[in-house]
Amino acid sequence: MSYKMPTFALHGNLVHFAAYKNHIGFYPAPSGIIAFKQELSAYKGSKGAIQFPIDKPLPYGLISRIVAFRVAENIEKANNKANKKK
Repeated sequence: MSYKMPTFALHGNLVHFAAYKNHIGFYPAPSGIIAFKQELSAYKGSKGAIQFPIDKPLPYGLISRIVAFRVAENIEKANNKANKKK
């Protein structure tokens, strides 16, 4: 749990999510939003959040790609940090 929301983490936070009355909030960090800006244009969102309407199917493939992107990003950051310590 982080920010009082379920959170997936690997070398830091990957994504957060939460259910609301009219949408599912998905929080992949701003980098996740920017990297998939075109595919996310069909959804409401902000700098760090996406709103998936509760009455529509979740785009599981897109969510998986965003999470994979964030995993790669966090691993790269962790590796860079480890290399700096050497």
